Formats: sequence, C-alpha cells, structure tokens
Amino acid sequence: MLPDPAGMRPAYRHLAQAISALILDGRIALHVKLPAERELATALNTSRTTITAVYDLLRESGYVHRRQGSGTWTTLPEGRTPSGIRRLLGPQDTAIDLARAAPGLPEQTLTDALAQIAPQLAEHAHTPGYHPYGLPELRAAIAERFTRRGLATVPEQILVTSGAQHALTLVLGLLCGPGDRVMVENPSYPNALEAMRRARLRTVSVPVTDTGWDIEIVESTLRQVVPQLAYLIPDFHNPTGCLMPEDERVRILRAAGRSGTWLVIDETLADLALDVPAPPPFASHATPGGTGQVITIGSMSKTHWGGLRIGWLRAPARLVTELAGQRVATDMGGSVVDQLLALALLARAGELLPSRLEQLRRQRAALAEALAEHIPQWTWQLPPGGLSLWVDLGEPVASALAERALDNGVRIESGAYFATDPGIFEQRLRIPYTTPSEALREAVHRMAATLADGLSLPSATRRPHWVA
Repeated sequence: MLPDPAGMRPAYRHLAQAISALILDGRIALHVKLPAERELATALNTSRTTITAVYDLLRESGYVHRRQGSGTWTTLPEGRTPSGIRRLLGPQDTAIDLARAAPGLPEQTLTDALAQIAPQLAEHAHTPGYHPYGLPELRAAIAERFTRRGLATVPEQILVTSGAQHALTLVLGLLCGPGDRVMVENPSYPNALEAMRRARLRTVSVPVTDTGWDIEIVESTLRQVVPQLAYLIPDFHNPTGCLMPEDERVRILRAAGRSGTWLVIDETLADLALDVPAPPPFASHATPGGTGQVITIGSMSKTHWGGLRIGWLRAPARLVTELAGQRVATDMGGSVVDQLLALALLARAGELLPSRLEQLRRQRAALAEALAEHIPQWTWQLPPGGLSLWVDLGEPVASALAERALDNGVRIESGAYFATDPGIFEQRLRIPYTTPSEALREAVHRMAATLADGLSLPSATRRPHWVA
C-alpha cells in the first residue's frame, strides 16, 4: 500500500507522508506493529537508512511510538482526527458538501412525527427501556414490509440495529474470524470495507463497472475462493448506481449455496428507485427454503434521515437470537425514541417517499445538466436509482481535484476512497445529488473553475507504484 520511493526526493518524507495518510484513513490500523526497518527496506527496495529516517519522522509527528524491545507501533497524533470521522462531520466553513450521500428530513415531517409519538413515549417511560431485539411493534412493521415486497417474513427474523453499519459489524463479529476471506465488490461502500479491515478479514474483490457485474467472475470467485461471507449492494449500487438483473441474483444465490458462503445483502438504497420499479428483496429469488444463509440489511438513513439511527437485518430466527446476544456485549438496545419515530415514519412511507423520489429526480437532472454544460469532457451513466453519479474524469486527477476543490468551497471525495485496493479509481468521482439543485449547479461551476486553474497530472515516471 506504499508508493515506490524511487524517483521521489526526499524519499523518506514521501514515505512518511504516505504512511501517516494510511494511518489516518484506517488502512493501517491504530495500535499495530509496523514492519522492522530491515524488513520494510527490503520490501520497498530502499536503504535501511531511509526507513530509519521515515520512522523517526513519523515518531516526531506523533504517528508512531517505540516500545523498548518490541518495535514500532502506530498511534493517533494529538489533535488529529481519523478520516472516517472527518468525512461524517459537516464542513466547518461554507463549503458545499458533496462528500456525504445522505438526504435531510423536512422539519415539518419530523415535528409531526415527534408529536405523534409523544403519548407512546410516555407509556414506555414506565419501563426499563431495554429492547435488545428492537421494539416488538417496529420488528413487526419491518417484517410486514418485507412480506409486502415479496419475501414472507415474521418478526422473529428481524433485529433492529443502530443503522445498517451496526448490523454489518454484528454479522462480521459473529460469522467471521481474523483471516477469513470475504468477497466484496470493487468499488464498494467505504465504511463496510473499513469494518472488514478492522475485523482483520481478507477481502477478495469482484469488479462492478458502468455496465454492472461480471457474473462469471462472481461465480468463479465463490467457487474457487470459497469465502466465508460475501457483501453485495445489488440495488442502485454505491457508488456506481447499477441495478443487478434478476437472473444474476438467482445465479449468485445458487453459487453461494454451493460454496456455503453467507450472503450479506445491503438494501439501504432499494427504495430509491427513480426510473424503474423498486426491486423485490434479493432473498425472494431463492428457491423455497434456500434463504438460510442470506442476511438482508436495511436502514432509514438514505430514505429518510441519517440522524435517525435506525437499521435492521433480516436473517433466520436462530441467527437473529445469536446476533442479539452479540449485540448485548456492546449495546443493550437502541433508543426507544428513535424506534418510535421510525415506526411513525414507516407508517407514512406511502405518503412521504414519492415526494422524496421526485425531489431526487429533479436534483439528479440539475446535476447532470450542470456537468454537461460546464465540464462536458466528463462522462457518466445516469443511474436508475440511488443517490449519486459515478463520474469518469478521463484522467487520474480525482484526489488532486478534491484537494483543490476544497479551496474553492466544494467538499468531495476521490473515487479512490471507494476502492478495495489503493491506487485505483483515481479517474472517478462520486457526486451525490442529495443537496438542493442550486447548490449542485454552484458546486459544478466551482469544480469547473478548479479545473480551469490547472491540476498537476502525475507523469508516467512519477505515478505511484504500489507494493503489498
């Protein structure tokens, strides 16, 4: 994951910057031992003196510390914030935020829902308030929602979680151990990839392109690698926006059944169908009795509001009980207030969702029109749903553009952030259309101005080469 120091001057400073960036980004975990100086020097084909200077600079900057007789260990410098946290925080200035694909919730909708749940909340105030499985009435509502979409479900198959990320972390903690192989898409949802890295899992990636999945590669990976688990986003994939065809879903279910692989299906974007009917649950394509190793994850963050920390998973009832036991070790139950709010909002989904979808269509059109007008050299496929465009810049300048765009008041992430491996998707940007149309037009105008000012394109000799 480090750049080849050849041709970089001074080499030790470039290497130190690369390692510190990887520590902040989570690709190198905190409190882990770095390779010995001689070992890293050999791997990078450089001198031990250079690596000694690298470690000295990292220690001075607070990114590592030495333990007598035990080597060099990573740490977080005083005053620095990990990139994963910084990306979730709003801009501290007036920058237009295109880093987070998350819509807001209308004030009146929230006010009405709070007023509606007040009597129910008063009733719960006389109880201890612990619901490790989730509120029974919310579990029932989510189960009924699955059934209505075409997958018969009972409340015992539902676990309410503090968001989809919480659900995934619980699943990884129960079903996987350090060193297990997990099949993921490339690109994919960065926070899911981070959860897997922190669990010390080995990811095996399958590509998702502008035209979707290469189903033969997916099948061969399941057959040859036999991963313990596969994490997929088949509905308006994040970040590409692709929608997996029904026949490919059936083939994946069959292949996973043959390999004994658990399928974790992320459906957080499934309701955001803009040009096509909303897809039925992935597991509904399984043969009767064939959903025993399919776990479906959902959330209200993308359809309603990220501040409402409500997610869920659907799984066999026995596994739900095991996951609830896993949950109690760190989180004895979610907020009753949030769950009552979720219940009220889900009951009004037929009323609220159409207006949300229409708003997203308008904002998607505004973004596409602005890009075509101001940066016509960029290309993209208009997604049939979801929250963002996966834009091809035509040259590997995404990181440089993201850095310079911030100076012009636009906060955006390079496509490399969504990669399973470093050094790829530098020619891509994920541009969400979750902000108002005027803000999107202004953001594109500012990015066009940033491009007009010029960006430094890495030459063939200076472009980073990556080593494991």
